[in-house]
Amino acid sequence: MKTIQHPALAKAESVLEMLPWLIRHRGQIAVIKFGGNAMVDDELKAAFAHDIVFLHHAGLKPVVVHGGGPQISAELDRRGLVSEFRAGLRVTTPEAMNVVRMVLAGQVQRELVGLLNQHGPLAVGLTGEDAHTITASRHWPEIDGELVDIGRVGEITGVDTGAVQALLADGRIPVISSIAHSQDDGHVYNVNADTAAAALAASLGAQTLMVLTDVAGLYADWPDSRDVIGQLTAGQLEKMLPGLAGGMVPKMAGCLHAVRNGVSDARVIDGRVQHAVLLEMFTDESFGTVVVPDDEGTTP
Repeated sequence: MKTIQHPALAKAESVLEMLPWLIRHRGQIAVIKFGGNAMVDDELKAAFAHDIVFLHHAGLKPVVVHGGGPQISAELDRRGLVSEFRAGLRVTTPEAMNVVRMVLAGQVQRELVGLLNQHGPLAVGLTGEDAHTITASRHWPEIDGELVDIGRVGEITGVDTGAVQALLADGRIPVISSIAHSQDDGHVYNVNADTAAAALAASLGAQTLMVLTDVAGLYADWPDSRDVIGQLTAGQLEKMLPGLAGGMVPKMAGCLHAVRNGVSDARVIDGRVQHAVLLEMFTDESFGTVVVPDDEGTTP
């Protein structure tokens, strides 16, 4: 009997190609840091929400962590509050912290939870201060040899995954704002979302940490080259860290922390690509840089 080549066969083959990845990832926790253009472009936001819901229905346990730098800056400007940065960090006065808290938990998080819940009652929003999920102490950066007070900016000192694990066990998708409970002074702190995602990934025993950004990945010789490093080990990344600059520092430092603390791999991926999360998880295509433990012995 002659085999009939149905026009929809290509779609079936695409689904079947995902089978090895579905088997590999089923039941695993994936922590995804939502950021970059994906946070401000409506099409990218919708695609990201579809990706996360797909991960959930494919048997993974996605946990989303987000910041909201552009939205915070816009709201501060609207209120006539100056956005000042020192040592690459936002100086966060008590007034600015109120705005940070409102924007992250009341605007960015609610929009993302709403997008996810268009596909069913799945997403639940919380902040790092809820159930003391993330605890922090005041961060004092060093500038020109002196410790500088930049306000309510926190350095993570602990993670309690109880509330997140309970949500995952209930079949929900936790969406976590990068605000932390104070370890010692009763305040709340603004913490870097990349750092928060890495700390959560390590504490949850996640299989993967995925960080969305606005570049193609970690460049081998920036700014002289736009060649992206596809994969490197934790040890190789550690040697490169002192030479990195700008927003890539907390992203790559977070990846290093994650793989040095039990996460199987950490990825910085190009969030400007629609459905980058699915393509990275379920195909051979790569849209960024993967960091793996030292014993995997790869070279950049």
